[in-house]
Amino acid sequence: MTTLDDKLLGEKTHYYCSSSSESEDDSENEEEKPVGESTPKFIPVQDLNQWEGSSTNTGPKGVIKDWQRYKQLESERREEQEAERLALIKKLSLTCQSAKDEEKSRQEQEELDAELKELFDDKILEEFKQIHMQQMMEKHCKQSHFGTVFQIQSGQEYLDAVDQADKTTAVVIYIYSGGEKSCKLMYHCFEELAVEYPEVKFCCVEVSVAGLSRHFERRGVPAILIYKNGSLVGNFIRVTDELGDEFVTSDVENYLLEHGMLPDHSLVLANLRRSQNQGKEDSDSD
Repeated sequence: MTTLDDKLLGEKTHYYCSSSSESEDDSENEEEKPVGESTPKFIPVQDLNQWEGSSTNTGPKGVIKDWQRYKQLESERREEQEAERLALIKKLSLTCQSAKDEEKSRQEQEELDAELKELFDDKILEEFKQIHMQQMMEKHCKQSHFGTVFQIQSGQEYLDAVDQADKTTAVVIYIYSGGEKSCKLMYHCFEELAVEYPEVKFCCVEVSVAGLSRHFERRGVPAILIYKNGSLVGNFIRVTDELGDEFVTSDVENYLLEHGMLPDHSLVLANLRRSQNQGKEDSDSD
């Protein structure tokens, strides 16, 4: 067995083989190799160009190339992280802004709901109805500025009573003859109606002052003419044919109401009472 000393000294041992034997072994090994197998003599250039990985060259150039590649990857990674960070900041900013807007909108809606709830409270609604009805009554009273029978003394006063009246005011003119009993009775009824319907202008005129003929005096009186907005809307001649010689104020009132010549107070009061009762029922049910 060969010792370390033998190897260092180059001494041959008993199993040393001569060069001739070595050549024989080499020739035997060459004979054992299969035919057609050859050892590559070079590396193709295209294979060298296609490789892009880490360099196996441990020399200075290989180290520098690996370091440059590392710094490039590190820079790209840093840019990607920065882009992700900016995107995250933008997303969080939008989320915070949206949350603030939603909170502000929610507070505004709550304030509006509170105001509406207070506005539509039962007591508030009842007060509103009372105020509205009071305004209607005040408006009705403002229109009530007559309350008496106006005696027309001339043809010009007759024209002024018709033309100068408000567009919404009804002008009821009673034409009479002084010698007729029914005419005196009708005048008394007009006095009572003027008080009951102060928004209506009641007037009286003698047939001769109105400029009517003797024929009309014999066959037309007592007559009732109704004007509105300057136009004749009602013409009732010799009303005693309908009412008779003996009549009272209620008969004249109903006669004019049936023909739509007077405002129906019962309907106005009924509407007001209906509104009041409806308001009470709503408050009781709640």
